[in-house]
Amino acid sequence: MKIIIVQRGIMQRLILAIVFISANLFNASAAELTAVQIYSDNVLLDLIKENKHLSQVVIDDCQLVQDIEARAVKSKMPSYQFLWGDMLAYGVCVKKDVPLGLHFMQASADQGLSEALEQMGRYYHIGKFVQVDVNQAIIFLKESAALNNLKAQLRLADIYLAGEGSPLDFPQLYVQLHQSVTDDKKQHKNIAMHLAKLADKMPERVVNAAKKGKY
Repeated sequence: MKIIIVQRGIMQRLILAIVFISANLFNASAAELTAVQIYSDNVLLDLIKENKHLSQVVIDDCQLVQDIEARAVKSKMPSYQFLWGDMLAYGVCVKKDVPLGLHFMQASADQGLSEALEQMGRYYHIGKFVQVDVNQAIIFLKESAALNNLKAQLRLADIYLAGEGSPLDFPQLYVQLHQSVTDDKKQHKNIAMHLAKLADKMPERVVNAAKKGKY
């Protein structure tokens, strides 16, 4: 009789142990799933703007690669095309494939993502992955600058100030920089410097009109 009672006690403790372990495993699995949820479009755009999109994929242990690829290739979401293109171009969590990476960056730019337009313009300006082509750079950067991308506006100003591009485009860029907003004091000073240099290359009446946003 005592043996039976002891055995029952052992079985009860064993069952409780199994239940406890199972619960912990379930909770751990649930936590793991929560940690690697696919990014919303707004979250991904913020990561891209902060240049943290690739590092986030690595932080997530490369577990979202298939989801990212599906959203880029099948759903053709511009933010995911940009991310997938960068992953391929730099070999982050996937085999490096620069031509295919550029293809998806271009696809994102074609859909009007300002960060993709700025990046393509920058690459053509400095010769990253592609041959230097200032005219092509200007095309991409002008589109991005029109979407209020400050990086594109400043790079475009540098190109104009270096003697490239058409002086007819200076007033429009002056308006964009003049109307730009930033809480970064260093960046604010940088914008003011570019505005002053652009103003030196334009007639005073044109500068005054540009300050009023007439271009």
